[in-house]
Amino acid sequence: MDSLKIYSQSEIDSLIISRDGETKLGEKVDIYSHSESDSSSNAAISLNGLKKSDAKFVLLGIPEDIGVRANAGLAGTSTAWRPALMAFLNIQSNRFLNGEEILVLGHFEIEEPEDSSIIALRNKVAEIDDLVYPVIEIIVSAGKIPIVIGGGHNNAYPIIKGTSLASRIAINVLNIDAHADLREQEGRHSGNGFTFALAENFIENYYMYGLHQSYNNEPILNQIEKKSNLKAIFFDDILKGTDAVELSELARAGLEIDLDSIQNVLSSAETPSGFSVNDIRKLILTNKRKFSYLHISEGATRLLDGRVSKLTSKLIAYLVSDFAKAQF
Repeated sequence: MDSLKIYSQSEIDSLIISRDGETKLGEKVDIYSHSESDSSSNAAISLNGLKKSDAKFVLLGIPEDIGVRANAGLAGTSTAWRPALMAFLNIQSNRFLNGEEILVLGHFEIEEPEDSSIIALRNKVAEIDDLVYPVIEIIVSAGKIPIVIGGGHNNAYPIIKGTSLASRIAINVLNIDAHADLREQEGRHSGNGFTFALAENFIENYYMYGLHQSYNNEPILNQIEKKSNLKAIFFDDILKGTDAVELSELARAGLEIDLDSIQNVLSSAETPSGFSVNDIRKLILTNKRKFSYLHISEGATRLLDGRVSKLTSKLIAYLVSDFAKAQF
């Protein structure tokens, strides 16, 4: 059965490469400790259990590519989580980031559907939604900030839903992405997470930064043009000099980073033209606004067609550590 796997200290320790005279983040991070109330609940985690931790951030993974395949994409996004976690845990613990700010919760274990048809995959994505959003809701209700490493961009929907339900308001979302992911409600997949979140009133304003003009269809462009709560800055216009995202209305927004917006990063839709890694790092580090969550999606260390990259995991570790530093 699909479930949330909660990590023990020994599982964290097994990922740390120790060196004399150094302390790694993995040696400082917190883990989830079950509270008495957990035993009387069917939930994997509880509000009280999370509140026991002083950590500000809760890190968890959704290693799946079912949503990508349900959108006729290339499998591989399931491979990012574990290497990225290992890269993050082996960052130095020092004055810039100690590690005690972060609780490493675990990851969702998701079974493959026996039927690999598009319809079956989309039905499975809907099941993943129902698995993920209650956990996000508990994390946010406990006053913590989720940091989620995917997985496909389909997981934006349950993350937004869980955050909105915990906040009891529709939230703002900033998505750094080449694609708007506003495809039709044709069954759940990685291309329509924001469509569903908007339709169910979990999003107040949806900001898209870095969309590629040539990779968003005309119906999506018409939506953006007609709806006042959809606001986009195209990468093509950034190249012509529009180089700032308007953040004035983004109080407590969720931050989505689709790695296919960054050039030459192994992802489900890898691009030769896009933001540089340092462009994204600068945006995170210089932003003065506080975000309600971070979701990094669509990255891979190995794709079904055989392409591999060891750098994706370290890139994700940079983005997670930058985000944690910037939120203080």
